Amino acid sequence: MVDAVLPARSRWQVHPRMATRDADGKTRYGAQERETMDIQITGLKTFIVASNPNGGNWVFVKVYTNQDGLTGLGEGTVTSKAETIAAAIGEHERFLIGRDPRNIEWLWQAMYRYPRWRGGPVLNSAISAIEMALWDIKGKMLGVPVWQLLGGAARDRIRLYTHGSPHSDAGLDKLVKLVKSGYTAVKMGPFEVTDGVVDPRRDVRRGAAGIKRLREAVGDDVDILIDAHGLFTPVMAVDFARQVADAHPMWIEEPCQPEDLATLAWIAERSPVPLATGERLFTKWGFNDLIQQRAVAYIQPDVSHAGGILETKKIAAMAEVKFLEVALHGASSEILTAANFHVDAGTPNCTIQEHPLGSPWRYEVVRTSCVVEGGYALLPQAPGLGVELDEAECARHPYNPDVRSQFTFADGSVADA
Repeated sequence: MVDAVLPARSRWQVHPRMATRDADGKTRYGAQERETMDIQITGLKTFIVASNPNGGNWVFVKVYTNQDGLTGLGEGTVTSKAETIAAAIGEHERFLIGRDPRNIEWLWQAMYRYPRWRGGPVLNSAISAIEMALWDIKGKMLGVPVWQLLGGAARDRIRLYTHGSPHSDAGLDKLVKLVKSGYTAVKMGPFEVTDGVVDPRRDVRRGAAGIKRLREAVGDDVDILIDAHGLFTPVMAVDFARQVADAHPMWIEEPCQPEDLATLAWIAERSPVPLATGERLFTKWGFNDLIQQRAVAYIQPDVSHAGGILETKKIAAMAEVKFLEVALHGASSEILTAANFHVDAGTPNCTIQEHPLGSPWRYEVVRTSCVVEGGYALLPQAPGLGVELDEAECARHPYNPDVRSQFTFADGSVADA
């Protein structure tokens, strides 16, 4: 259910020699207390928050404990599935109440393995959101950022890319300004669909022209990333890759739908541009064949879908064995962005990170301690994930049901969107 599930009142009293309370009223736990604390999950609360005036919603979860003020935040946003995800998160509540939130691996295994109906975007995103919140709790308890619990730092800062479109003059100007602000990489769609109708020959030709215009505008030292969103047929994908090859894109993302690995491999054999995929794959098992066959150059798990923070670390380790680079997907709120930064910070083959800027109220809904400077994120320093949810601001942006768009081909048959 989407409505609040209120936590039980705390049964724990602060011992002055074991814990302190900051000026902001937040409790800081001492080392002795962390070892002996009887901590239990007491409830979950889900939030569906409109992410944009034009449609789209974020799905957040807050996990409550029996310790005064100790909660964790997670995110499981899936496009057009907000109510479904919120319900799936809520179904775990009766199992989680009374459990120790520190036992993250055990709880993940239990949520994933029961019942035997497992997998897919809804169930995995619900688990991912809860798992993310458990890491937030654990980091807050120990007084350290989550990346410190994942092996410590593998880098000093995190390279970012952001979004735009070179397919109009205004869009091209925006991308140039983003580059001048410090971003060394930008991502865009392959083309703009006219009136909802996909015309393969026309759209590939126009899209390639836009990519080449962008290369001329930003020069050779900026990476261009192209996200096809699975719009291409296999033949379109190869045709497009060959037409944009002279612009030297860093990758073409999701050149086809993710259901058939053989199709992706067929495109990869013929594409002069490296490929990327992974945002619609789930868990280490879902990534195994992709990694083993080296079907793409860049692996793109999404922490809020793939199984959470620790599962994403496992996927990245699998990719590292094959010398594959990881570029975490993350086109959502500041909760997911923060979780990504923590994984990036401690994972050596996470080489670049998606950094969305679109929502006009993203920083009001979620207050973040993460710092971005000149196209790079600094390693988070606050305990846990380092984010706080403004529930009053969430209430000002209630659930806004998506208006479904549908692409077709010229003959009226359904195209992927």
